[in-house]
Amino acid sequence: MATLQSRRAAAASVIGTTIEYYDFFIYATAAALVFNKVFFPALQGLAGTLVSLSTFAVAFLVRPIGGVVIGHLGDKVGRRPMLVLTLTLMGGATLLIGLLPGYTTLGVAAPVLLILLRIVQGFAMGGELGGAVLLTMEHSRPEKQGYFGSFVQIGGPLGLVLATLVFLPLNALPQEAFLSWGWRVPFLLSAILIVLGYVLRRTIDESPTFEKIKQRGATDRAPALTILRTYPVRTLLVAGTTLSGGVVFYLMSVFGLSYATTSLGISRGTILLIVLVAMILDCVFVVASGTLSDRVGRGRMILAGVIGKAVLAFPWIWLVSSGDVWLIFLGYVLMCIPHAAGQGVAGVFYAEAFPVNVRYSGLSIGYTIGMIGGSAIAPMVAASLVATFGINSLGWYLLAMSLLSLISTIGVIRIRNNSTADDEAEVGTGAAAAAS
Repeated sequence: MATLQSRRAAAASVIGTTIEYYDFFIYATAAALVFNKVFFPALQGLAGTLVSLSTFAVAFLVRPIGGVVIGHLGDKVGRRPMLVLTLTLMGGATLLIGLLPGYTTLGVAAPVLLILLRIVQGFAMGGELGGAVLLTMEHSRPEKQGYFGSFVQIGGPLGLVLATLVFLPLNALPQEAFLSWGWRVPFLLSAILIVLGYVLRRTIDESPTFEKIKQRGATDRAPALTILRTYPVRTLLVAGTTLSGGVVFYLMSVFGLSYATTSLGISRGTILLIVLVAMILDCVFVVASGTLSDRVGRGRMILAGVIGKAVLAFPWIWLVSSGDVWLIFLGYVLMCIPHAAGQGVAGVFYAEAFPVNVRYSGLSIGYTIGMIGGSAIAPMVAASLVATFGINSLGWYLLAMSLLSLISTIGVIRIRNNSTADDEAEVGTGAAAAAS
């Protein structure tokens, strides 16, 4: 029965998370290819690209607020209702973006409304990963938590795959048709996916770990405040571990699209196909990473991923900037390996860093803060660095983020190893943790 519940929880989490990331990434794709022309037509060249990408970053600035609010409620009310909430908010905002008139129709109100809807998306995403990871791992046996937790982590690349598949046939449209209505199709199609995800998340059982805490009266009165007061260093270190993964993933999925089409002259369809195949392989690598972590430990997998990203920082740049389609594809595949090594165990690793009665808040706050320093500004930093210093400057950027993640990961492992017993005693639970 436990195995059946584990599988149901994993399926509900991965499908729902994939849908939310689909919504998130169709925005990212549109920001790289469309929004500078539809919502910011007065800005040309680099300025238009940077402003368009900045609307993508806005959501990350709001994510920590969503992490605090939704994480707080997730530790007090339950994991499942928060996952239903995040899916509803994300889906509603995505649908409205697809219906939003452009600048030529609404004037300045169009980009303002776009940013407001993007803020709603960011708020929802702030509580998504934490709830999905916890609902899955807390339904699983300790020796299988890495395996089942990894399925949540493929939501990101799967969402990108789905978004890319929808955008690919639209590239056959004439430029005028694509800019006027073609880009809206992926946003409107999300309505179907939202209904599916809503039904799945409404039918899964609540986390048994949360139910036990609630029955014992061990829920924290103010979990978000407890995290900020009691575990600030741990939370910041968790944020630091996310930096390299966030930068790598969004450079591949957002900056790579913009750079390949505008600077290298590669067609939208070609670069989208490269991203599509790379992300499918990434999903396979992620599950393999999660499975292996149940044997060798989360910490070792995270460290291997961070070191791998540092080693490939400059080779990835050289391959992508070559302009050769096959070399670009090789670069993407190679970088997916260390990215997946860390990403496959990231959610469970972060969750295990906190006591069970505040782990929704801790995971969500730490992760979303890290996303600001990594994913949020990565496309804009990359565009600015390339315009000022050339493409090779991105190698130093990736290397610096990898070193920060390496230091942070070592810190999380040491703190968790030294405090596991104390944390479990605080809430009266024997929840297993495997930080390394």
